[in-house]
Amino acid sequence: MADRSGHGAGPDRGRLLPRDQAPSINRVVRHRRAGVKGWVTALIASAALIAAPFVVPASRAIFQDAPPPPESVVEFSQVLTGPPSRLRIPAIGVDAQLVRLKLDRSGKLEAPEDFHTPGWYADGTAPGDSGPAVIAGHLDSLDGKAVFYRLHELKPADVIEIERDGQWLSFHVTAAHRYAKSRFPTAEVYGPTPDAQLRLITCGGGFDKERRSYYDNVVVFAVAA
Repeated sequence: MADRSGHGAGPDRGRLLPRDQAPSINRVVRHRRAGVKGWVTALIASAALIAAPFVVPASRAIFQDAPPPPESVVEFSQVLTGPPSRLRIPAIGVDAQLVRLKLDRSGKLEAPEDFHTPGWYADGTAPGDSGPAVIAGHLDSLDGKAVFYRLHELKPADVIEIERDGQWLSFHVTAAHRYAKSRFPTAEVYGPTPDAQLRLITCGGGFDKERRSYYDNVVVFAVAA
């Protein structure tokens, strides 16, 4: 994440999760290979684990208010095969395309290149499938607010919508927490679940000017509506 003062370079630029979370994520991967359903690996925002440098400058446009919720959404019993393509969070004015995120060579989740475009961990659970699907987004950029700037404002029962296979999937927020990166609850956030859930992650808390990184992560938990 870039800091608010405009300093975007440095060893922690773009890191969503602390380095010491990588071993935990690797363990989750091994669990999935062993047959555990609903696993989730690393993800975002200034609290999880991203290490790739940004190569695309942030857009100067601030996100627009999201349109009203659709009249109907797809049943979660329906088989979904395609990737998620769009994210809407009406309560905080988010309506954005979703991009794929992967791990880099060091096992860290890559950060979205565009500060106004969130990403989902494409090698993990897809939104709508059983398990915790991880979506990461930036808090701010060199130019100001980024896509998840208001993520901390979400409250229980707020609606999160994901477009997939041409249909909209609806989730309800159950909780929003802020965790110190040094004490990130990997198992709670990324552990398997029996149903379709979301984990939205971004940065939070104070800003460490020396490391050019936020101290905390904000994590929003949501379940299929």
